[in-house]
Amino acid sequence: MNIQHFEKGFHYSDKELLLVARKIGKLATYCRRVKDEGSYIRVEAERRNTKKQNDTIKMMITVELPSKTLRSESRKATVEEAVDRCTEKLVPQLQKYKDLNTQRGRVQVGRKKSRSAK
Repeated sequence: MNIQHFEKGFHYSDKELLLVARKIGKLATYCRRVKDEGSYIRVEAERRNTKKQNDTIKMMITVELPSKTLRSESRKATVEEAVDRCTEKLVPQLQKYKDLNTQRGRVQVGRKKSRSAK
């Protein structure tokens, strides 16, 4: 799994960098193709000066998979909250990708359709 991270306007502390890597590593449990050589994850974080204190960190996570790009974006007060929200948004997208693009997922989707047709 190839993870690229970019910061704008601040730098991750060591603790934050480990937290981001651990949270993103958990995404691989939802779909095996995230670990493939052809896939990569891009994490962009930006500190912004805003009137709202809850919007100071803007985080964007892009997951490039074979034949598909998944993306989530979040604006939160801390890096931890932002990465949590982004991963929450990516989990359903990864599950849907897995259902539609893996052999096991196709069989299950086919079975669901045949049962509902009866």
